[in-house]
Amino acid sequence: MFGIDVNHLLQTWGYAAIVLLILVEDFGIPSPGETVLIAGAVEAGQGNLNIFLVALVAFAAAVVGDNIGYTIGHYGGRRLILRVGCRVHIGGHHLATPRRLDHAQSFFDRYGAWVIVIARFIEGLRQLNGIMAGTLHYGWRRFLPLNALGAALWVGFWATTAYFASDWVSRLHGTYRWTLVGGGLAVLLAIGLLTYVLGRRLGEAS
Repeated sequence: MFGIDVNHLLQTWGYAAIVLLILVEDFGIPSPGETVLIAGAVEAGQGNLNIFLVALVAFAAAVVGDNIGYTIGHYGGRRLILRVGCRVHIGGHHLATPRRLDHAQSFFDRYGAWVIVIARFIEGLRQLNGIMAGTLHYGWRRFLPLNALGAALWVGFWATTAYFASDWVSRLHGTYRWTLVGGGLAVLLAIGLLTYVLGRRLGEAS
């Protein structure tokens, strides 16, 4: 998706790769920050990295990156963000367009502090979180602790989940791969059939 071999970067640069990819993602540069966090935690689960250092550097990079974004938004404003963001793609879409910025602003206007905490879990908002807060002149003294809380929750969730799932991930390349794939396909098929049947019945009832 990003054209970046995260595993190779981790093997070559270790913790520095986690810092770099998360840092630049958080002030708007397309980067697999969440992917490298998960991959780093998996590597820690397999004994190649220290999970506490993975979490620590990821947290620090996330907070610093968002604060760089906040500064860009605060001093650059909407015009600069649109000028630069419209040239940058992430997930196949422009990073910043008037529509995306309006959507992010509506989140801030409607939910306030909650947006800063949960934005890190939402693709698009994760990259625009700090920039939008700065652009809207959201108070930095309020932004900093809320942003740190969101970063802690985000890092804690993915680092813990990936760390304890590392054995399962490694098995995907071994004996259990096709069993897991087959089981997943069976579950998807069952969900599809159930949705179809329910849709038919709801259609007949209406």
